Amino acid sequence: MAYYSIGEMAKILGVATSTLRYYDKEGLLPFVERTDGGVRRFKDEDVEWLVTIEHLKKTGMPIKDIAVFVSLDTQGDETIAQRLELIDRQRENVRQQIEQLENTLKVLDYKHWYYETALEAGTCDIHKTPCGVVNVPGEHQEGRDMVCVESACSVLQKVRAEKVSARAANN
Repeated sequence: MAYYSIGEMAKILGVATSTLRYYDKEGLLPFVERTDGGVRRFKDEDVEWLVTIEHLKKTGMPIKDIAVFVSLDTQGDETIAQRLELIDRQRENVRQQIEQLENTLKVLDYKHWYYETALEAGTCDIHKTPCGVVNVPGEHQEGRDMVCVESACSVLQKVRAEKVSARAANN
């Protein structure tokens, strides 16, 4: 059986040795063996766990939840349902992050189009009319709507009106 030092494993994973030490300190590496002198000895089988931990971390899962997940796994099959629940919750978080990023990309695509056409014309004035930006191609309209000052102002006015109504109802 091959063993790897913490430095070798860090290199394999592309992380700092301090990251692996931190994971160990936080209880994420109960499967890692140690020598009689306390030196960590990583095995080939540990790589899958470490990669899983890295991916869970990249999803934004808190270290304490990853520790719970690892702990549940070490308890065996009776915790399959709890592990599935943790994974499903994190999958939903990732779906929400993807949706937010897709919306952000739409805004950036719109801004790219805006400045690209302005650069070609030599001025941003190409987009100015009394009514706002004109001739926005359909694929950029949603991004434009997300940054539209008029639509943001109307939402702000609605929120303000709701607050005023709530205060009046409470008095």
